[in-house]
Amino acid sequence: MKTRISARHCLSAFSVLAIVAATVYGQAPPRAPDGPDTPGTGPYAAMKEEDPSLADHTVYRPRDLAALGKLKLGVVAWGNGGCSDDAASTRFHLLELASHGYLVIASGKVLSGPGAPPRPAAPRPAAPAPAPNAAPPGPPAAGAPPRQLPPPKTTAAQLTQAIDWALKENGRAGSPYQGRIDPKAIAVSGFSCGGVQAIATAKDPRVATGVFQNTGLFDAGANTMPGMDVPKEALKSIHTPVIYILGGSTDIAYKNGMDDFQRINQVPIAVANIETGHGGTYFQPNGGAAAQVAVNWLQWQLRGDARAKAMFVGKDCGLCKDPQWKLEKKNIP
Repeated sequence: MKTRISARHCLSAFSVLAIVAATVYGQAPPRAPDGPDTPGTGPYAAMKEEDPSLADHTVYRPRDLAALGKLKLGVVAWGNGGCSDDAASTRFHLLELASHGYLVIASGKVLSGPGAPPRPAAPRPAAPAPAPNAAPPGPPAAGAPPRQLPPPKTTAAQLTQAIDWALKENGRAGSPYQGRIDPKAIAVSGFSCGGVQAIATAKDPRVATGVFQNTGLFDAGANTMPGMDVPKEALKSIHTPVIYILGGSTDIAYKNGMDDFQRINQVPIAVANIETGHGGTYFQPNGGAAAQVAVNWLQWQLRGDARAKAMFVGKDCGLCKDPQWKLEKKNIP
C-alpha cells in the first residue's frame, strides 16, 4: 500500500542538485552554534562524554541512568555530516535523542562546543602568483571527471563498532550500562555522508530500524568520495522499517533520497520532507522539528509507543496534518 501526501517535485533542479550533491556530501558540515550543551526535552536530562573504553567515538546518554528505572536504553549508532570526525557537530540533535532514553554513539571525538580542545588558527596559504599572460581559469571541460574529494575521516565500520561496544557493555560486570540496554532496540542513523554510512550498516541483523537524514545513495559513478561507494543495490539488504528525513526540494540530497524511497519496497518506509534545505534543523534548539520526527519514529519502532505511532499511521496522522511537513509512505497504513 502506498500513500502519497502532497509531495513536491522540482524536476527542473534535479540536474543541478545531482552535480552539487556529488561534492557537498563529503564537505565538513557546519558546527552547532556556540553555547552550552542542552539537556533535551525528554524526561531524562542528557549529557555527552568520551568513554575511554570506546576509541574514536562519543557517547550521548541520560545523565542519571538510575532515573531510567525499568526502562531499557535503546541504541542509536550515528554517522556525522561530511563523514567528519567531529562527534559534536550536531550535538543539539543527539542530546535530544538521548533525553528520551537512548544511548547515542557518534563516530569521532568532541571537536567543537563545550569540552572541545582549543583549535589553533589555521594559517592562510598565500595565493600563487598567476603566470605571465595566463588565461583566466574557465569551467571544467565537458565530460571531465568530477573533482575527487579526500577520503572520509570516519567509516561505516565505526557504526558497527558502536553497536558491538554497547552490547558488550550491556553484559559486562561493573559497566554502568550492565543490564540497562535493550539489545532488540538498535537503530542506525546519520546526516548526509553519515547517512550513507547508516544505510550501509542497516543490513546488520541486530539493527531494528534506520533513520536516514538529508541523505541518499548516489547512482553508479556519481559519488566522488573514496571509500563511500555504496551502490543502490545495498537498498535491497534493508530488512527493517526505515524513514528518510529530507530538507525538501532544495536539499542537495533530495533527488537521491527520494530515489531511494521509490526503490525500497520490501519494508515499511516513510519519507518526511521539511523545506529547510540540506542543513535540516540540527542547529535549532534541541534539534528542531526534525529531531522530534526522529524521536517519534524511534519511539514507535523500538518501543511500540502508540502516541508516536499516531504521527505516521493513518490518513489523519500527526505529520499528515502538520503543514510544515510533507509525508509519503509505503507499507504503512
